[in-house]
Amino acid sequence: MNRTRLLELLAAVERGEVSTDAACDRLANLPFEDVGHARIDHHRALRSGLPEVIYAAGKSPEQTAEIFLRMAEAGSDVLATRVDEASVQAVLQFVPEATHHQLARAVSLRQTTSAPRGHIAVVCAGTSDLGSAEEAAVTAELFGTSVTRLYDVGVAGLHRLLAVLEQLNGCQAVIVCAGMEGALPSVVGGLVGVPVIAVPTSVGYGASFQGVTALLGMLNSCSPNVTVVNIDNGFGAAYTATMIARAAAGSR
Repeated sequence: MNRTRLLELLAAVERGEVSTDAACDRLANLPFEDVGHARIDHHRALRSGLPEVIYAAGKSPEQTAEIFLRMAEAGSDVLATRVDEASVQAVLQFVPEATHHQLARAVSLRQTTSAPRGHIAVVCAGTSDLGSAEEAAVTAELFGTSVTRLYDVGVAGLHRLLAVLEQLNGCQAVIVCAGMEGALPSVVGGLVGVPVIAVPTSVGYGASFQGVTALLGMLNSCSPNVTVVNIDNGFGAAYTATMIARAAAGSR
């Protein structure tokens, strides 16, 4: 249940097209639904404008699939992140119309039809960073944000980044995923006049410390428009970028 669906339901009740009893049945699981192993927050989209998301790591395939199904039945857009193959198959068995995004390690179901609100870019330094970048892109698109993907434009070949500068400047926020020394967000931040959300990735040789080196480099960025999320957290970057883009576009 989101704001748009709630207003449509109330308008249908006002017109006499939906009975008050039927409306109560549809609202019965607000604000949350207790399924034993989880309390599904169906009210989140009404509060924040964005639905609850399933973090599948640590959950059994059956738990992930049941939560996904309950959210789908409530009419929400649904996203499960960090899914393994067993969880993918369990979800698709319950909700065959869901989409598996293999590179992003995600499964999604889009049920709303509103036009995109806001525009962001998702940038990554190299092909090895694609997992985090695609997690960010898939998340933002499910949330109804227009996404421009600009991949393999790292600082080892700066001309590649300069070649897409016009596309970057057309966005309201930029997500930058990079491993190794993590320099790319600072460079992007110096070229654009919008917020840059840096995603350190666990990519690099031994002294990268599974992304810690990139994280520390990004936290010490000299570009004041750069902020940083956790290592490999493309989802968190997309959530924040979506809210920034919506605010810039004047919508929630």
